[in-house]
Amino acid sequence: MKLIRYQAPNSTPWPALDRWSNLRDELNSFFNMPFSSGFGRTSQLFTGWSPALDLYESGDHFVAIIELPGMRKEDIDISLHDGTLTISGERKRESTNGETAQRTERYVGTFRRSIALPTRVDPGKVSATHQDGILKVTLPKAEEAKPKQIQVS
Repeated sequence: MKLIRYQAPNSTPWPALDRWSNLRDELNSFFNMPFSSGFGRTSQLFTGWSPALDLYESGDHFVAIIELPGMRKEDIDISLHDGTLTISGERKRESTNGETAQRTERYVGTFRRSIALPTRVDPGKVSATHQDGILKVTLPKAEEAKPKQIQVS
């Protein structure tokens, strides 16, 4: 099976605008190239899969929801360091009993997601649950980060 990348139709009515189109295409192709090891750390965007992550804020805590279908809780690592929440893990390939794959679309391998939290959290009260492929991390705000009501005298 051969995959062909979608290319937008050439719909520029003036040749001068075609230069901008070419520039856009060149920039798009740059971001599609994987960086060589000479550039240092390789980004997950170019090398592997990255689960979807949502971060919600309530009055006194944050909630991070991460989609990890098909993963066991034993394969997930969560860490909090200097205001950055990091979720990493590995999705393993299922054994196929000698079958040859005709089409594979599910990503396997390691992943790492990091997100900077907007305010300080209390690391001693962080909790996480994993159910039906959804990881939910609750991060209570630190006391100094919680909003305080000030009475006018």
